[in-house]
Amino acid sequence: MRLRTLPLSLSGIVMGVLLAAADYRIDALTVVFLALTTVCLQILSNLSNELGDTLHGTDTDERQGIHYSIQDGEMTVPQMKRLIGVVAVLCCVFGLLMIKFSFGKIFDWHPMAFVILGAAAIWAAMHYTLGKNPYGYRGLGDLFVFLFFGIATVCGGYFLCAHEFPSWIVLLPASAIGCFSVAVLNVNNIRDMQTDAATRVTVAMKLGGRRARIYQTVLIVVGWVCMFVYCALRFFSIWHYLFVLTLPLFVLHLRGVWTRDGKELDPMLPLLVMSSFLFSLLAGIGFVAFLF
Repeated sequence: MRLRTLPLSLSGIVMGVLLAAADYRIDALTVVFLALTTVCLQILSNLSNELGDTLHGTDTDERQGIHYSIQDGEMTVPQMKRLIGVVAVLCCVFGLLMIKFSFGKIFDWHPMAFVILGAAAIWAAMHYTLGKNPYGYRGLGDLFVFLFFGIATVCGGYFLCAHEFPSWIVLLPASAIGCFSVAVLNVNNIRDMQTDAATRVTVAMKLGGRRARIYQTVLIVVGWVCMFVYCALRFFSIWHYLFVLTLPLFVLHLRGVWTRDGKELDPMLPLLVMSSFLFSLLAGIGFVAFLF
C-alpha cells in the first residue's frame, strides 16, 4: 500500500481543513470521513499503480525503487485486482458518508458535485497506469497530481467544512500543495528514468536529468512563493509564517536531488512527503493558533 506516501495525500486535507477551521466552525465527523476517503484514494492509486506497472512490464528487477508485492511474488495479479475492488468500495462508502455528514443530504447541487468529483478521483486513481491508454504513461501524471492532490484536496476540504469560499486566494495554498505533490512524482520519475524508458513517457524523461532537476527546484520554489503570497494577502500575524520552520527540510531535499542519482534518490521521496505534510500542518496551525 506504500504507506510512506499517505502523508502526501493528507497534506492537502490538513491544509484545507485547518484553514477552514480558522474561519468557520467545522464538523468533526466530516473531517474524519474526509481523511478516511483521502487515505483510501491514495491507497487505491498505489495499488492500481503497482498492478498497471506489472501488466505493462514496467516493474522489473532493474527498477531503482523499492520492490512491491506482485514483483516479489507475495501477491498474485488476481489477488491484487480483488484488493483494488475492496479499496474502491471503501472509497465510495467513506466518500458518501463524508458528503452526508457535511451537507446532511446527498441529492442536492453541492453534494452531487462532490459525488461527481469523487467519481473522477476514483477514475484518476485507477487509470494512472491501468487501462489500455493510462495517462501516466503519456506524461500527464504531473497535471492530474496537481489538480487532485493540490486543488481538489485543499479547496475541496475547505468547502466541505465551510460550505463556501471567502476568496479566490484559497487557490494559493492549494497550488503550493499541488506543486509539492508534483515534485514528489517528479523525483520518483527522475529516479526511474532508465527503467521507465522502454514502457512509458514522463515529464522527467522529456526534460532529461538536468532540466528535470531544474523543474524540481522550480516546483519547490513556486510552492513556497504561493504560500508567502497567501499570507501576505491575509492580515499580518507572525503565526501565519510558522511553516517557515520546514525550510531546512526542503533545502536538504533539493541538495539530495542535485547530488544523487538512481537508487540513491529514493530517500529523497519520503523526505519530501514528510516535509510537505509538516509544511501544511504548521501552515494550518499558524492560522488556527492566531484565534487563541
